Amino acid sequence: MTNPTELETQIELKTLRVRRQGPVLAIELNTPDQGNAVTDTMLEDLQSVLDRQEPHIQVVVLTGAGGDFCLGGDRSEYAAHLSRDPSGSGVRASGHRARRVCDSLTGNPAVTIARIHGKAIGAGVALALACDLRVSTDTATFRLPELALGLPTAWGGLLSRFISEAGAARARELILTGRSFDAEEALSLSLLQRVVPPSELDTAVETWIKPIIRRPATALRITKAMLNSYAAASRLTDSSALDPELMAAAVIETRRARRLPN
Repeated sequence: MTNPTELETQIELKTLRVRRQGPVLAIELNTPDQGNAVTDTMLEDLQSVLDRQEPHIQVVVLTGAGGDFCLGGDRSEYAAHLSRDPSGSGVRASGHRARRVCDSLTGNPAVTIARIHGKAIGAGVALALACDLRVSTDTATFRLPELALGLPTAWGGLLSRFISEAGAARARELILTGRSFDAEEALSLSLLQRVVPPSELDTAVETWIKPIIRRPATALRITKAMLNSYAAASRLTDSSALDPELMAAAVIETRRARRLPN
């Protein structure tokens, strides 16, 4: 990942494998049997790692174990939340966790890189879009299926980031149809900056890491803050702070409708 002589440390959490080598922090979603589906526990683990990130870290790499980057949110948790509290407080709390994690990636003082392979669905797309740089294999696929599931595209500020990168017209088509799209299309929409064969994925990430960690830390941090500031200026009407409320309302209504007699 970086100079092999630099001290490497690894920690295992319930849902993550975390490795630090010099100024590079690698975070791997590590529930491959569930397709790295995002749960409340995973969000808590991610937030904990990002909150404890050491000041000298200059690059954060986010990836997934197994065959897929991330198959989206764990919808079974929504049902469990509603069983405990039909008012949707648990769904709202989960939505706030998602928003904090995505904001922590976007606002991270280090450069964040999404290393994508296999499938990236729903929340997986949101986590990737929260990163500064995104590279995938040429066999990766992407999908936003929320509407077909009776849910709004309201997870972690996904919609505003998606529109900002891909443009409103293309975002509208992909969200309303929920169709799968491949890496080349994602590249053409600026959802990715690079697409490579699977065998070259690590090399592509390293190609970004090497020049970044040579940059003066203060200048790098300020430049990233400036880039975020100018990007935010194009999203002045960003209403994604409402995402948790919208998600909770939709989950409650969808569940109620499915219980109605035909």
